[in-house]
Amino acid sequence: MDIVFRGARVVDGSGEPGYVADVGITDGRIAAIERARLSGTRVVDADGLVLAPGFIDMHSHSDIQILADPDHLAKVSQGVTTEVLGQDGLSYAPVDDRVLEALRAQLAGWNDDPPGFDWNWRTVGEYLDRLDRGIAVNAAYLLPQGTIRMLVVGWEDRPATRDELNRMRRLVATGLAEGAMGMSSGLTYTPGSYADTDELVALCEVVASGGGYYSPHHRSYGAGALEAYAEMIEVSRRSGCPLHLAHATMNFPVNAGRAGELLSLVDDAIADGVDISLDTYPYLPGATYLSALLPSWAAEGGLEATLDRLSDPETRERIRRDIEEVGSDGCHGVPVDWETIEINGVRNEENAHLLGRSVAESARIAGVPPAELYFRTLISERLGTSCLMHVGHEDNVQAIMRHPVHTGGSDGLLVGAKPHPRAWGTFPRYLARYVRELGVLGLEECVAHLTSRAAKRLRLTDRGLVRPGYAADLVLFDPDTVTDTATFDEPRSPARGIPYVLVNGVPVIDDGRPTGALPGHSLRNRRN
Repeated sequence: MDIVFRGARVVDGSGEPGYVADVGITDGRIAAIERARLSGTRVVDADGLVLAPGFIDMHSHSDIQILADPDHLAKVSQGVTTEVLGQDGLSYAPVDDRVLEALRAQLAGWNDDPPGFDWNWRTVGEYLDRLDRGIAVNAAYLLPQGTIRMLVVGWEDRPATRDELNRMRRLVATGLAEGAMGMSSGLTYTPGSYADTDELVALCEVVASGGGYYSPHHRSYGAGALEAYAEMIEVSRRSGCPLHLAHATMNFPVNAGRAGELLSLVDDAIADGVDISLDTYPYLPGATYLSALLPSWAAEGGLEATLDRLSDPETRERIRRDIEEVGSDGCHGVPVDWETIEINGVRNEENAHLLGRSVAESARIAGVPPAELYFRTLISERLGTSCLMHVGHEDNVQAIMRHPVHTGGSDGLLVGAKPHPRAWGTFPRYLARYVRELGVLGLEECVAHLTSRAAKRLRLTDRGLVRPGYAADLVLFDPDTVTDTATFDEPRSPARGIPYVLVNGVPVIDDGRPTGALPGHSLRNRRN
């Protein structure tokens, strides 16, 4: 055998109690699991350490950075061996030249727009082929519904015509045939948010027939959150499409202590036969691009039209009222509290003084109203600014992660001066804070959440468990010391207590050190 982990405590991802065994790896697969001693070319002493399936990040925003920086230390250092890209209805395939140019600007706060980067794909299949040229982890891809709407309808806030809807359905079918695992939406982000329920049902019918699932960022995580979740369940029920609720939480003061209402909604739908799963990250703040707070009407028409509105005093005042007094759909129907909005990424050096401060604090320093500083920043940055939103509730986070259909997703952005630490710390944080320190989840149960349950949603029949014949995506960690070290002040800090991570049988973390190996590849829809 190529590698043997000797005397490991095997927590196999099933949720069953762990046991001590030797685990042997050959040709990228788990070859044997024995209570007796196995022999191999290389033997790793795993006494006192936990050997588990590699973690699956069900909500990742690494779409460009996984190619620009394929060593991908942020993810491999925390034990992630598979991640799901194409989230929140906005990503880079399928595209044409016009849409790609618009996306590079709109998503700069999520993914940057690296100088000299080779954008040599336009289709889903071509993007997956690009991943196969060399990445550190495995990657699956979701069709971005907002991008597809850009291609067919453009940036207009109106219902799709019958012909446009049929064209979008064909694009979904083609993307699934080329390997996409399903479809995502970002229903607080334009132009995907312009789609009504019937349009989403029509697209999800194609997703279901192609063997995929639907992963929506729904219309509100604040005021109207339960109604927004109910709409997504209706889409799943009517279309027959499996539903995976993205970063499923209840945020803002209006939803403090209301996680139970969400979970009752989910449980009732599951009892009726709706196929539902969800993911969360173990932190209170969220993260997005700063312009996401704008009302959707203000973003109609794309970047230049949005900047024109921001430069018009009368329109700017209308936007301010929507954000500060009414509660814009971009801010989840809740009037914004500028003290909770922290700028954490800018593209222009002249705005670096804003980093790490709330919009309210920077406005006080500048001697201007917060909305004025907000507008100035968006114009100066051409919307390419990211922010943290300090709007979460610990009791909601804990209640939702206990649910049996819960999985883990970082929702991590890898760019910006101070990105959210969840990009580097999500999975060890589950193990350190919520297993070892707080006991919210038992170890075996937590590992199942982060591995086999995610693999089941992705229909990966050879990953997510420690079993003979399965792909050797594995993480070896010390249950007593594993911890996240990434903080809001120092967000790019790798985990401790994870000495080995294997992807397809190849060490990407070896005795605590990154190897630079690129053994990952795309994971494609097996129905096609």
